[in-house]
Amino acid sequence: MRIRVIGGGLAGPEAALTAARLGCQVDLYEMRAMIDGKPRLTPAHQTIEFGELVCSNSLKSESPNTAPWLLKQEMRRAGSALLSIADATAVPAGHALAVDRIEFSRRIAEAIAAEPNIRVIREEVTSLADPLVQNEHGTTCCTIIATGPLTTSALSAEIQRFTGSEHLAFYDSISPIVDADSIDMNRVYFAARWDKGTADYINCPFTREEYDRFLDALLAAEPAESKEWEQIENAQPSSGAGCGAKYFEGCLPIEVLARRGRDTLRFGPMKPVGLRDPRTGKTPWAVVQLRKENLRADSYNLVGFQNHLKWGEQARVLRLIPGLENARFLRYGQIHRNTYICAPVLLDENLLLKAGERKLLFAGQISGVEGYTESIATGLLAGLYAASIARGETPTPVPRSTALGSLVHYITHAEAKNFQPANITFDLLEPLDDETRRTTRDKKERHRIQCERALAAFDAWLANSGYVSNAKTGA
Repeated sequence: MRIRVIGGGLAGPEAALTAARLGCQVDLYEMRAMIDGKPRLTPAHQTIEFGELVCSNSLKSESPNTAPWLLKQEMRRAGSALLSIADATAVPAGHALAVDRIEFSRRIAEAIAAEPNIRVIREEVTSLADPLVQNEHGTTCCTIIATGPLTTSALSAEIQRFTGSEHLAFYDSISPIVDADSIDMNRVYFAARWDKGTADYINCPFTREEYDRFLDALLAAEPAESKEWEQIENAQPSSGAGCGAKYFEGCLPIEVLARRGRDTLRFGPMKPVGLRDPRTGKTPWAVVQLRKENLRADSYNLVGFQNHLKWGEQARVLRLIPGLENARFLRYGQIHRNTYICAPVLLDENLLLKAGERKLLFAGQISGVEGYTESIATGLLAGLYAASIARGETPTPVPRSTALGSLVHYITHAEAKNFQPANITFDLLEPLDDETRRTTRDKKERHRIQCERALAAFDAWLANSGYVSNAKTGA
C-alpha cells in the first residue's frame, strides 16, 4: 500500500520521511518545479527546493522547560527527520534554534533522494481521488494534504468539495533581510534578551526621539497594492467559522501594530526589556533585533518586522532604524495568502477527515497550526498515522497530556466560530491538578513539572504505539 503526500514544504517532507522510515512506499508531490527551463513557483517562494523557509529561519526557543522546547524534545524522541536536519544546520541565535535556510533545504533534498521508499513527483495535484487509488506503482491507501498556506486554487476548490465547506483564509507576512556588510556596527550592539543564551542578535537601539521619528514615517508610508492572488472574495464561512481578509494576530505587519497606538511596537517586536546596552549600561527606548540568516553571517533578518509597504517606502522607513541608515536590503517585507481548514469541524485526533470513507489526513499550516516547528510536528504525526493505516491498523493518537497532543487537541476541539491557527504555548497544555497548583507557586517550577509529565506520557505512548519498533519492517 502506498501513501500519497501532497506538498514539499515542511510538513510534507517530514510526513514522507517518517512513513518511509516505517517501511511504507510514499509518493511525494510538489507543484514547484522547473518547466521549460524556468521555475514554477508560488507568489511567496523563491526556489523549488523542499523545506524552503519563506518567512523566518527560526524554530523558536531551545530554553529548557519552555513550550517550544518541549514540543521539539518530543519530536526528537520520535525521530523527526527535519528537526534532526535543523539541529545539524543550526546557526547561532541565542536561546533559539535557527537554521541556515539554504543548507537546511539542501539536506532535506538529500534525505529524500537517499530514501528508496520515496518517489518524488513534480506536478500539481488538482484532484483528490477516492480512498483506494490504483496506479502503475500500486494502491494508494491514504493521502496526506500538506500544501501549506499557498494551496493552489484548483486544489483548494477540491478540498472544499471533499470537506463540504469553504476553506478559511488570512494574510501572513514576511520579514525583510539586510546585507550584514551594510550595517553600521558602531551604532548597534550584540546581546540576547536577559542574557539568555549567547549574544547572537544585533540590537539597534532607539532614543525616544528616534522612535517617534521612525513611527511617524511608518504611519505615513504608502502600503503595497494587493495582488490578484491575495484576493479572497470567494472565501465563505466554514461551518460557522469566521472568514475574510484578516491577519493572523500573532504575525501582524508592523504598520498594523503601529496604528493601534504609539507604544504598541515598543511593547511588541521593538520591546527593549532585557536588552541593556553594554556600552551605556541603560535600556534603550526601543530596539529592533536582527538575527543571522546563515553560518556565514552575511545577512540578517529584521525579527518581527513583517510589513506590507511598497518597497521604496520600506527602504525609506527602515533606514531610519539606528545602524541601518545605509542598509542594502536583500529581501523586502511581503504579504502572502494563508489558507487553512476549519479543523475543529473537519478533523479527528488522528488528523483524519471525519466525514465519509475518504482517508484524507491534513498536516502543516493548512491543518490549522501556525509556525515552522508546529508544521513539522503535525507532519511527523501524519506520517506515523498514515503508516498505521497502510498496515491496516487504527492509528493511536498521541496523548492529550503531551505537547504534540495538546497542539492537535487545540485544532480539533477549539471553538469553530472564531478558530485561528495556534503556536504551541503552555496555555494549550493540559493544566496541572489543583493540588499541584496550590503547593507550587513558582511559575517556572510549574512549567518544569508540566514538561516532565508530558515527556513521561510521550515516552510511554511511543513505547506502546509500535511506531519505533516497526521501523523498516515494511508495510
